[in-house]
Amino acid sequence: MSQDSRVVTDGFDKPLSSDELVIFNRWWRAANYLSVGQIYLLTNPLLREPLKLEHTKPRLLGHWGTTPGINFIWLHLNRVIKQLDQNILLICGPGHGAPGILASTWMERTYSEYFPDITQDEAGIERLFRQFSFPGGVPSHAAATTPGSIHEGGELGYSLSHAYGAAFDNPGLVVACIIGDGEAETGPLATSWHSNKFLDPIRDGAVLPILHLNGYKIANPTVLARIPYSELEALLRGYGYDPVFVEGDEPDLMHQAMAAAMDKAFTLIRSVQAEARSSGTSKSRPVWPMIVLKSPKGWTGPKTVDGLRTEGYWRSHQVPVSELAKGDHLAILERWMRSYRPEELFDEDGRLHSDIRMLAPSDRKRMSASPYANGGLLRHPLRLPDFSGHALDVSSPGQTTGEATRILGTWLRDVMTANLDQANFRIWSPDENNSNRLNAVLDATNRAWDAERYDYDDHLASDGRVMEILSEHTCQGWLEGYLLTGRHGLFSCYEAFVRIVDSMVNQHAKWLKTSREVPWRQPVSSLNYLITSHVWRQDHNGFSHQDPGFLDHIATKKGEVSRIYLPPDANTLLCTADHCLRSCDTLNVIVAGKQPELQWLDMDAAIAHFSKGLGIWEWASNDKGEEPDAVIACAGDVPTLEALAAVKLLREHIPDVKLRVINIIDLMKLQLPEQHPHGLPNDIFDLLFTVDRPVIFAFHGYPSLIHRLVYKRTNAANFHVHGYQEEGTTTTPFDMTVLNELDRFHLVANIVRRIPRLTIRAAYVGEAVLDKLVEHKRYIHKYGEDMPEIRNWTWS
Repeated sequence: MSQDSRVVTDGFDKPLSSDELVIFNRWWRAANYLSVGQIYLLTNPLLREPLKLEHTKPRLLGHWGTTPGINFIWLHLNRVIKQLDQNILLICGPGHGAPGILASTWMERTYSEYFPDITQDEAGIERLFRQFSFPGGVPSHAAATTPGSIHEGGELGYSLSHAYGAAFDNPGLVVACIIGDGEAETGPLATSWHSNKFLDPIRDGAVLPILHLNGYKIANPTVLARIPYSELEALLRGYGYDPVFVEGDEPDLMHQAMAAAMDKAFTLIRSVQAEARSSGTSKSRPVWPMIVLKSPKGWTGPKTVDGLRTEGYWRSHQVPVSELAKGDHLAILERWMRSYRPEELFDEDGRLHSDIRMLAPSDRKRMSASPYANGGLLRHPLRLPDFSGHALDVSSPGQTTGEATRILGTWLRDVMTANLDQANFRIWSPDENNSNRLNAVLDATNRAWDAERYDYDDHLASDGRVMEILSEHTCQGWLEGYLLTGRHGLFSCYEAFVRIVDSMVNQHAKWLKTSREVPWRQPVSSLNYLITSHVWRQDHNGFSHQDPGFLDHIATKKGEVSRIYLPPDANTLLCTADHCLRSCDTLNVIVAGKQPELQWLDMDAAIAHFSKGLGIWEWASNDKGEEPDAVIACAGDVPTLEALAAVKLLREHIPDVKLRVINIIDLMKLQLPEQHPHGLPNDIFDLLFTVDRPVIFAFHGYPSLIHRLVYKRTNAANFHVHGYQEEGTTTTPFDMTVLNELDRFHLVANIVRRIPRLTIRAAYVGEAVLDKLVEHKRYIHKYGEDMPEIRNWTWS
């Protein structure tokens, strides 16, 4: 150990006795042996005979480099659990350390409880080894199939935000978070260190970050392992942590140092919490502990292979010894595995010796069996007040103006109030709660904030339940951790910038898809997005803020987990939000504008419309009893407005045209039932959209998405979609629709062109449309706002 690292033991005797050191090393050797075996072996799991090539896997997959450090940390957390009777949830950022996670889970017997065929004997060890990274088995990283895990192996950079999300409103829980030094280079992880400014020591649990410095990524050094100790310490203290350093490679010394580090960290955690909870207030933001573990990459593995450095270098990152038929590679593997002396760790039947088993906690205290890692076990339904009491009064369609998300905010305020005593609901937003018109929620709670506060600050408090930080990644990670540990939430975000979390959404969707297939995983609350400040009302912010592509991203996910809702007004938004907050195991995307807009449906009509997901608006249609000349479809608030304005123009100027207006809230209704559980059967779809009439579709997003959703429908070739065409600038609201040909005038021209009996009039209609568009351009360039006939338009 370096001189700097010895500071960990200052003020502490050596915590472990000589007997404890012996048994700690036995556990660690067993965990490391089981980890190596998973990567390499098919049979001969305990090396009861000399190792042969046929005992090994033909394809060697997995990651060794980080694994021994994870095994080491797991063991020392178990010591704390047993000594303090502490609930600890482990989040492991290096997801490819799954061999260690699975090994410890098996050693705690949890794995055999969840997967009875992976028994606690030699045959079970062989099955454990065979299944790893093998067809029909388990992946090489932690996944929803891994007991004790809420973190997917592909989620690089999100571990610490997940940890804080899990700790919020869990005052009896400590979340230990292993952060890989490669992961620490990502932007999401770098920001998530600041989560400690939002953690309330009274009402929340604690997070213990454990930065694992093993020095290398796949083939390069890591930044934090190559800066001076003083610089690293200054960085971590600047984030607001009290780092405790453990460094070295000699097992006995490292065990003593880590035990001392854990003692120091948990003493400080309990002291901070006790002081705050006894006084009922946190006088100043606590400085929370963290541990920095610096150990060799591939610790205890081969020192060299083919004369090249392996342990303590990037060559141990994945499979240190490959091409086992080459040279002495098989012999190197056998010597490596036998160095753990498996005959001293497992009895003749292959069971772990009882003295080793005794180091594991019991029952639900085991990290591998923690109910916090299977949040559906802890989940309680939200108390949801009757949303109809917040209905906007709509006496007739298209006459009343309202702000949909502001109305939603008043209901969310009541949801927050109804669940304050349960402490299981929060709202998340990257600095946009009020911008998105959810101001009313602050009547029931404050914004969470445990950093410095001034007298003139607005709604900041350590116990606030509105989570705002200018980082979409951090909000997403917090919310995922909160949901996966059994709670509820809503994430409101500007539409263009929710794209920042596309990769995180991918991983959460994969987690939900897999967890639905794992019988012991209980359903968790859905991840609910309120997407507002959307493309059609970002005229003032310009092209950079105009992007509806999140819908395309969500639509690629499995049908059982993806939902897209486009409520056209305030009352349908209330129905949609109530439904989404009641749901489980889905990604719910709600797109709703925040600006004053015309309202279409009273509450009774809104409930009926939402329950169907889409439907004919009879009051806007005039084809009842006969075939329509065309179907006018619309999805989204602004597209609905423009579609209805086009219908009104046509009915005024061509009274005999027969039009059917269909509004879509649930976009996935457009798919077939075999593609999505919400999909409409073909016969019903054909009744609504016809089998041969033109369908002019005004859509909120990119037109190609609608074509992708309906391509198997009978009438797919007759769908003509108007939507966002990647045209935008700083301009007026109506001009945004004109630039993308979503406006009423372009819709009218297209409708007339598609109706055969009207083609003789198409040229004249086209001329009239061009005239109106020229008039529109001249007006906005002169006055800087839309024409009065646009601004003051109503349906009547």
